Amino acid sequence: MNIVVLLKQTFDTEEKVELVNGAVAEQSVKFIINPYDEYALEEALRIREAHGGNVTVLSCGPERAAEALRTALAMGADEAVLLSNEGLPEDGHAIAAALAAVVDQLQPNLLLAGLFAIDRGAGSVALQIAERLGLPHAAAAVKLEIQTGGANGGSTAVVERDTEWGVETVEIPLPALVTAQQGLNEPRYPSLPGIMKAKRKPLRQVSVAELQLAESDLAPRTERVSLAAPPARAAGKKLAGTPSEQAAALAELLQSEAKLF
Repeated sequence: MNIVVLLKQTFDTEEKVELVNGAVAEQSVKFIINPYDEYALEEALRIREAHGGNVTVLSCGPERAAEALRTALAMGADEAVLLSNEGLPEDGHAIAAALAAVVDQLQPNLLLAGLFAIDRGAGSVALQIAERLGLPHAAAAVKLEIQTGGANGGSTAVVERDTEWGVETVEIPLPALVTAQQGLNEPRYPSLPGIMKAKRKPLRQVSVAELQLAESDLAPRTERVSLAAPPARAAGKKLAGTPSEQAAALAELLQSEAKLF
């Protein structure tokens, strides 16, 4: 089983995030593996342990993203590929086009990714890759089982996915994309032997120029106009009077100030 895991390095939302000139100040935050991508990586490692094969982690980002890939290698991944984001616009369409070209070279039986990244929350890049490569996909997986040797000799993925109406079970043929929801598993921690082995595992770097993408692929479809911190919370108000007077005052404030109705 050849498994590829899409992995993004994001800033830790538990840290205090500061904005400087409309961008996150990198020197003030700690960078981590996107938590949803950790679920995808853990599932890939469990599938390899059950069925054998190879796990490759793939990330698109700056040079510092290699740190996240090394952590993934320490957790147990076999290989890593870092696609430099130099020359790529900050746009999901362009990033998906570049990553799809690398995934196509790797020819995975199974492509895994997190449901979304906690820094942007769009959750569209992995799905765009699946569309470009013609892969069936199942999103928000809370349980994943690989079945081999089906009626037609192929393998399938049986996925229990989290939906607005409850848990839905679907079966899709491999190769396919599955995105991981919280609750799929509990990611392991890198062990000391794993950390030492990670230093010797291959980490290949790829540039956008090597992929020979069309200009239309690199043309951004979205634009970030601005990035701002949420407004400071205003001081609360204490309503006086009887319960009925307080209720009337609250209704008036919700209508005149909060504009809720």
